[in-house]
Amino acid sequence: MAQLSVRDVATGVDARTRVASRRNSPWTAAAFLLPFFVLFVVFVIVPIGSALWASLHRWSLGLPGRPWIGWDNYAELFEGSTVTSVEFWKSMQATGIFTLYSAPLLVAVPLALALLLNRRFPGRIAFRAIYFAPYVFGVAVIGLLWRYLLDRQLGPVNQLLGALGLPDDIAWTTSLPAGWVALVGATIWWTVGFNAVIYLAALQDVPRELYEAATVDGAGAWRRFFTVTLPGIRRVLQFVIAITIIACANMYGQSALITQEQPGTATRTAIGFIAQTGIQGFDIGMSSAMSMILAVSLIVVSGVVVLAFHRMGEED
Repeated sequence: MAQLSVRDVATGVDARTRVASRRNSPWTAAAFLLPFFVLFVVFVIVPIGSALWASLHRWSLGLPGRPWIGWDNYAELFEGSTVTSVEFWKSMQATGIFTLYSAPLLVAVPLALALLLNRRFPGRIAFRAIYFAPYVFGVAVIGLLWRYLLDRQLGPVNQLLGALGLPDDIAWTTSLPAGWVALVGATIWWTVGFNAVIYLAALQDVPRELYEAATVDGAGAWRRFFTVTLPGIRRVLQFVIAITIIACANMYGQSALITQEQPGTATRTAIGFIAQTGIQGFDIGMSSAMSMILAVSLIVVSGVVVLAFHRMGEED
């Protein structure tokens, strides 16, 4: 076998150095990020900019021209003196109610499921498939399914309640608070699997040695949960809370299909009223202003969540 010369070794070292240098170059990172940045600009930045621009104009599909009106759309909404502004804040209130009822459950219930599925027991794989299965269906399927199940006269839910000796004449889709129970329950049944999968992946990354050390120190199940599990999944918990709040605040399909925004418009969410204003009312400028208000509200809430978890991390 031929021996390598000093020049060959030096050449090989130089080649590896050049390859490593190219890999560590900021242009390499930029090349990988560029496709995602382009998509982000096209599908996020441009729509946001277009909505902001439209909100500053009197833009109605039924009128000629798009005159600049500045902040007049926002002033009208915050003054609350018109029918549009009153209905908008009613829909924002409905969005807040739904988020307040559903978000805590969509954070806690999936975590409980993930803790259960993180253990070994017969049928664990089948149970994972069962609880995640509803998430693959579209909102139209879920809405029509639950509207039938919750029908006051023919729905199996009322029939089951009657068989158990409970009230069986509940107007799930046309009265309050039954309407909110129906919307929250259907949403949890539909989406619980998504957050549970995220939690399960995070739980499997928590080192087992920490649980063993806590057990040796005499920590019980609850103490291990608060001192090992929660700190171990803190970043994931922050992410789940943020995306759950955003998803709940953007709920529209369930109220449109299950309760059909009844009674009256009590279960009409902000997204529903924005769509009605922009599509049915042809007022693109006003609906864009509403969208910006909702977006800023969600940014503020998400910022509060991030700040709260940041402070928790500092205390730890």
